[in-house]
Amino acid sequence: MAVFASVLLTNLFAIVVALVVITIAFYKWKYVHWKMKGIPYLDPSIPFGNITNPFKENKQLNVEFANWYARLKSMKHRYGGVFMLFNPILLVTDVELVKNILTKDFANFMDHGFYTNERDDPLSVNLLSLEGQKWRNLRVKLTPTFTSGKMKMMFQPVVDCSNIMANAILSYSNNQQPVNIKEVFSCFTTDVIGHCAFGVECNSFTDEEGTFRVRGKLATETTVEENLKNLVIFAFPDLAKMLRLAITKKKVTQFFLKLVEDTVSYREKNNVRRNDFMQLLIDIRNSEENGEAMSIRDLAAQVFIFFIGGFETSSTTATFCLYEISRDLEIQDKLRDEVNEVLDKFGGKLTYDAIHEMKYMEQVVDETLRKYPPLSIMFRICTKDYQIPDSNVVINKGERVAISSLGLHRDPEYFPEPEKFDPERFNPENKSKIHPFSYIPFGEGPRICIGLRFGKMQTKVGLATLLRNFRFTLNPKTNDPLVMDPAHFLLSAKDGVWLDVEKIG
Repeated sequence: MAVFASVLLTNLFAIVVALVVITIAFYKWKYVHWKMKGIPYLDPSIPFGNITNPFKENKQLNVEFANWYARLKSMKHRYGGVFMLFNPILLVTDVELVKNILTKDFANFMDHGFYTNERDDPLSVNLLSLEGQKWRNLRVKLTPTFTSGKMKMMFQPVVDCSNIMANAILSYSNNQQPVNIKEVFSCFTTDVIGHCAFGVECNSFTDEEGTFRVRGKLATETTVEENLKNLVIFAFPDLAKMLRLAITKKKVTQFFLKLVEDTVSYREKNNVRRNDFMQLLIDIRNSEENGEAMSIRDLAAQVFIFFIGGFETSSTTATFCLYEISRDLEIQDKLRDEVNEVLDKFGGKLTYDAIHEMKYMEQVVDETLRKYPPLSIMFRICTKDYQIPDSNVVINKGERVAISSLGLHRDPEYFPEPEKFDPERFNPENKSKIHPFSYIPFGEGPRICIGLRFGKMQTKVGLATLLRNFRFTLNPKTNDPLVMDPAHFLLSAKDGVWLDVEKIG
């Protein structure tokens, strides 16, 4: 028996050693990819490639890409290779090549290459991840949602939600309590999206455990383990589908599928129509031929990405903006003066036209988006072989390309003193001098963020409502300078942004 156990252990040890040797050999074979193509690259390490070992130092991925951009740029490279695990990615640092990828040669880089799994992760099959003609067809159908006319129709509900937010802030001021401004703005944007997408009153400020708010947080926050799982999905998408892995959490998927199914059923049975995003999707569904009609799962996927985009990016942008102007009260006072001056012209009423007259507000928001872009990394898959202009380098079909907007926005060549928050970069004179494609907070070209106008509108409405009523200063609970939270896939401040609030007047 002892002999048998000894032989078994020996064999198991040999198998483990063989697997380790094979794995190392596989990684070394993959890691010569850029060298074989004659492309400069940053040296990777087994097993995470260029990603910092999350068990030693868990860094935010957007920040990692910006750091890689800076290293390649410092070496005077127009582009360079990096690795996520063993997957090669070409990181672009040259703005002319960025322009080609996003616009001029878009046909070669149409697809994002995101993981989709219609069977086990139906919400993954959304406008952001769809490819080729399917993406193009849906983009054309959804574009009318964000015209000026639609924005004006949705404007008053946004203002109503901002007034509810102001009342919530007032309680913090009265009690002299610091406020986690990201949580407040998340409640605001949740209420806005609930109303404008579904015609639903979320009441996020009075119902802290409301399903919309809880599911929104669940969808955007991840653990180290989940990030590792997502890296595996990224590296082995076909295997992930075989193993029925999903990026979207099960509770989130169940919530949105049921919400959409119930909403569609109620409206169709009771002949109810609303001026919201859901109604547009229902109209598209009913106008299509049976063979092409959108299913409930298709509708839920589009509603989900609209919710996440509107909920997370706007609340994050507003949070970073208030952080910056709480550190520089001169900017805050100047912005408040403009808000009050414009509102006086409109009889004290916050209107669609009033918001568009706030030019300094636009500058402050644009500068916030420069320092903290919502789309900090843009991925593209090369759909057919592409020779990089003025070089002999060919990006082959199927290879992945990345653009770090955070890297571009923090590049001193395009934005001197990039860590300084300076809205004057975006005054009319200076804005015209910004190098094309060095400022791309929402992407650019045919795949530019479809909801950027809505996102900026609700951000500016929220800021205007608060600034006309309150003065904000940094509370010591806030990390200063900020540290980005690795548990979020978008830029988000670790431990929150805490502000002290003083009622004005």
